Amino acid sequence: MAKNTFSIVSLGCFRNTYDSEVVAKKLSLEGYAIKQDAVSCGVLAINTCGFIDKAKQESVHAIRDAVKLKKQGKIKRLIVFGCLVQRYKKELQDAFPEVDQWQGVQGFTKKASKRIKLFPSHVEFVKISEGCRNNCSYCAIPIIKGSLKSRPQQEIINEIRTLNGKGVKELNLIGQDITSWGKDLSAKAGLTDLLKKIIKTADMPWIRLLYTHPKHLQDSLIELIASEKRICKYIDLPIQHINDRLLKLMNRRTARAQIKRLISKIRRKIPNCFLRTSVIVGFPGETEAEFKELLEFIKDVRFERLGAFAYSREEGTAAYSFSDQVHYRRKNRRYNEIMRCQQNIADSVNSQFLGKEIDVLIEEKEKDVFVGRTQYDAYEVDGEVFIKMKDLKIGTFHKTRITDVYGYDLIGGPTE
Repeated sequence: MAKNTFSIVSLGCFRNTYDSEVVAKKLSLEGYAIKQDAVSCGVLAINTCGFIDKAKQESVHAIRDAVKLKKQGKIKRLIVFGCLVQRYKKELQDAFPEVDQWQGVQGFTKKASKRIKLFPSHVEFVKISEGCRNNCSYCAIPIIKGSLKSRPQQEIINEIRTLNGKGVKELNLIGQDITSWGKDLSAKAGLTDLLKKIIKTADMPWIRLLYTHPKHLQDSLIELIASEKRICKYIDLPIQHINDRLLKLMNRRTARAQIKRLISKIRRKIPNCFLRTSVIVGFPGETEAEFKELLEFIKDVRFERLGAFAYSREEGTAAYSFSDQVHYRRKNRRYNEIMRCQQNIADSVNSQFLGKEIDVLIEEKEKDVFVGRTQYDAYEVDGEVFIKMKDLKIGTFHKTRITDVYGYDLIGGPTE
């Protein structure tokens, strides 16, 4: 075991990985050298997720595995931080006394732009806000992260400026709800204004927005996405449900008619835009008829990208005490129905690429096959393009002719 080395296990979302990069930089400044192998190192840091049950279980398993390594003498110091610690620090301390240091979520600092890359060098994520003030009744984010905290505009611009010229091909702007960025700042600037300044500052070919709230997605932002070539024609728009009664119980502050109008507007203004959404099945009191309403809406709208979640009952949220909690078997059955439906839609959507040439960002090589993404697919979230060719360069764009569809993924080959 090299005592002056460290490794980081980063669980959960892109925002967590961003925080892990900040922590990695701090450890390097303390004299530790980063290594990929988490099995044998001086310091092992685990960034946990505490959003829903599945994520919490994954985090606990990771801590348990790390404790075993420490007992075996394979790591010297164990640090656990992040969302799960923020929510359950006392319980975790009691369960895992072997952990040397506990720390909650990472707040913004002036040194946030000083990070050690954990993402590939050609993909960059910049967190523009933290926390959320929407207070959806099922969501633990305000409990973990607090209310909305927007980073000052100049701080964001300065961070992005440091990334120019470093081979970054895709810039992802991230936050719990980036469409609310600036609402807590005295300047009252909005996301559209920030984006215009970023476009003037950044030289990245792709700029991606993660995530936008249907309540706050303004016409000016739609117009900018439509007109600016470098903004990916990909809008992540979590609707969560479409039934008005459930949307009100979820405190989404939207209604079916508003969501339908917004989707129609996006598809009219940006005809080549891919819409990604997320939905929750099994919310307390969801009837079979209300679930079918959601399913039929998905069939009708045909979201190009979709993720579904079975409702997770989270302590401290308003929905935790709601009556008529849905049995987990019913939730799982509804989840499976949604995903089967989306698989058929995805097959149809991907078939439109057959025979066409599209730009693919090459990201890795697996044996003799290169793997990349289109602008319509977010990193480690959506589908990929597999290309069997020689001598493609990682981190560059390659024009590819699509020859086949395989589930959510595409198969590409050389152009003629």
